[in-house]
This record gives sequence, C-alpha cells and structure tokens, in this order.
Amino acid sequence: MKVIVTGAAGQLGQDVLLELERKNHQAIGTDRDDLDITIEGDVQAFIAEVKPDVILHCAAYTNVDAAEADEETAYRVNGLGTKNLALAAKQIGAKMLYISTDYVFDGTGTEPYEVDDPTKPLGAYGRTKLAGEEFVQELLEQFFIVRTAWVFGAYGHNFVKTMLRLGKERGEVGVVHDQVGSPTYTVDLAKFMVELMETEKYGIYHATNSGVCSWYEFAVEIFKQAGLNVKVNPLTTEQFPRPAARPKYSVLSKKKIEAQGFTPLPNWQDALTAYLKEV
Repeated sequence: MKVIVTGAAGQLGQDVLLELERKNHQAIGTDRDDLDITIEGDVQAFIAEVKPDVILHCAAYTNVDAAEADEETAYRVNGLGTKNLALAAKQIGAKMLYISTDYVFDGTGTEPYEVDDPTKPLGAYGRTKLAGEEFVQELLEQFFIVRTAWVFGAYGHNFVKTMLRLGKERGEVGVVHDQVGSPTYTVDLAKFMVELMETEKYGIYHATNSGVCSWYEFAVEIFKQAGLNVKVNPLTTEQFPRPAARPKYSVLSKKKIEAQGFTPLPNWQDALTAYLKEV
C-alpha cells in the first residue's frame, strides 16, 4: 500500500516509517517542514497529488503544559489539522488512522477505560486531541482512532531518557507515585498500527503495552534494568505541580485488540528491555 505518515520526524513517526518499510509498503513521510497540516489548501493539494491508500496521522501538538497557555495553537494542529487530513482522505477514498491519547479521559476511573467510555478531558491538550477524534468520526467511515499513553521510543524526548539522564547526573530523583498507567514502546505501537491499517476493522482502539505501573514504579524499573544505582523518592502529584492537570488513572482497556483478533502488545517491562537494547 501507499502510505503517508504525518509527524514522520517525531518519536512515533520514525518507528512507523521503519515498520512500513519492513512490511514492504510504500511509505511517504511528511513533517512540518514539508507539509503544514493547518493549511487546508496545502493538505488537499498534497494528498490529491500523492493519492495514498492510507494516512497514518502521527503529527500532533504534544506539549501538554504549553497547551494550557496556548490552546489556540494546540487546537489548530490537533483539531483543525486533523480535520484537514480527514477531508482530504475523504476526497480520495483513503483510510485514515489517527493517534489519540489517554488525556481524553479525566483519570478519575478505577477500572481500565473502554473504547466507548465517556470522554472528559481535564485540560487543553486532551480537549484538542478529542476535537481531532470528533472530526475524524464525523467526516469519515474508513477510520481508525488509536488512543495510547506514556509513549517512549529511541527518537525524541521521553520519560525513560529523562530518568536515565537525571539518574546519571544526580544519583537521586523524585517521581510521582499516585498517577498510574501503562507505558507504550513506539516499536510495539508502530507494529500494531501497521497491522491494523492492513485490515477493514475500523473504529476506536486502545493500544499500550500490557501491565500497569505508577511513574514511580516505572522509574525504579528503568534504573534496575539499566544497572544504575539511583535512589527514587515517591512524590505526590501535589508535591510536583505542573501547569496542566494529569489524569491520575490512565489505564486503557485493550479488550478490543484481542476481540478483533490482533496480537496484544507485550508487557511494559519486556518493552523497556527491548528499548534499552535499542538505545
């Protein structure tokens, strides 16, 4: 298939391109510099010219704290940029897969969030990503929405890299212990995305690595696997204030992945091992 990947220079986008190549698809990566998704005319012209079978939409405004101060820019990228791509996909009859987030939920739950649970974002980032979801559902019939969380990979900034850097610099770190979720390795997520786009099994999916941990437990495991002797101090969310509120409970139910016959993503500890080998 001919596949366009937006956000191709990003943490997830780069692994998606590698996975497409591995499976012999014709991959065309675009990033901000080649295509500004917020300009409708540019998007229409580009998609009409390339005529992809699938658009894998990984580009996003992901700075959660900055979005609180500048929701307009976040909405332009996450909401209107997604709408522009959906309109272009519709015109040529392409499938579209949109990467969304656990931040569409408020995190007050105690059971893993199902794909059809009510959404209720806490902040600007979640609101703008949800707007993107709504445009995709409104405009397209051939769509996949994949919500993920706690993403880490070889390319770009992430929690694992930050911990390794701080651990080496300081030998002691403080990490919140009262926010729980499931880490997601971009290599595993990219494999699922490509497997999904090859089917007609449309709809909303939740995809993270399996298993659950707090950020504190994640940090402890990172240092253990990396062989670093670092003291990790558990903090409460209140002790570590940020401009944007974080969902306390970010666990996404992956029941639909299994129900539709897809392979569940490996557990997060194994994913971390694979990542540390890669980097």
